[in-house]
This record gives sequence, C-alpha cells and structure tokens, in this order.
Amino acid sequence: MRALLDAQLQQDADLAHFEFGLLFALGDAPDRTLRMSVLAGYANSTLTRLSRAVTRLERRQWVQRAVDPDDGRYTLATLTDAGHDEVAGATPGHVAIVRRFVLEPLTKAQHARLRAITRRVLSAAGDGKPWRPPNG
Repeated sequence: MRALLDAQLQQDADLAHFEFGLLFALGDAPDRTLRMSVLAGYANSTLTRLSRAVTRLERRQWVQRAVDPDDGRYTLATLTDAGHDEVAGATPGHVAIVRRFVLEPLTKAQHARLRAITRRVLSAAGDGKPWRPPNG
C-alpha cells in the first residue's frame, strides 16, 4: 500500500508520502507552524530524518525554518503559501486513491467498525487537544 501511495504522490506532485505527511501536518497546525520535535512525533520520525526531509522541502520553498521566539532551544517549521498550494493540489488525488484502495473494498459492516474504532481513538486523544510526544 505504501508503494502505491508513494507512486501516486510522486506522479501527481513529485512528493514522497513522508513529505506529503509533513506538509499536511503543518497545514493543519495553528499558523501552519510546528516545532520540529512535535512534527517528528507526528511523522513517527527521528529528528535527523525529519531534518533531511524539511531541507528538501525548504529548497522547494514549501517550508521555512526559524528559531522558536518563545524558546530558542527549539526550531519551528512553517508551511509557506507555496507549500500550502502544493499540498492542496496533491490532496484530491491522494484522497481518491485512499478511497479506492482502502475504503471502497470494505463492506458496510466493516465501515461501521472502522468508524467506531476511529471515534474511540479520537476520543482517547482528546477533542481539540494538540498531540504531544511522550515526555515532550
């Protein structure tokens, strides 16, 4: 499945699935900005891997990094307007392929179970609370 998602994003947007996930997470964040450590948690990534990916996205002017003005020990990643446009353009194709290969094959009963599981997971995460990495 990962290869299928990567191929679609590569073809439609010249993006790896991992990079799309980073852009998407930043696009959902307040002010389109997250600390790099939080973004690494979202992406289930090491800071080293994340930094390399963000460097690639910076070269394309889709992400900018800056020192966190509230705490200089941290670095912020911000989705630029160009990055926002890129993720907005890539999202419809990505959604279509997820629907086709993940949702459409499910029966009505499986949809109901998936919906129930998703609600339970979201409830456990806490409505409206930002995700925080453990011990972070």
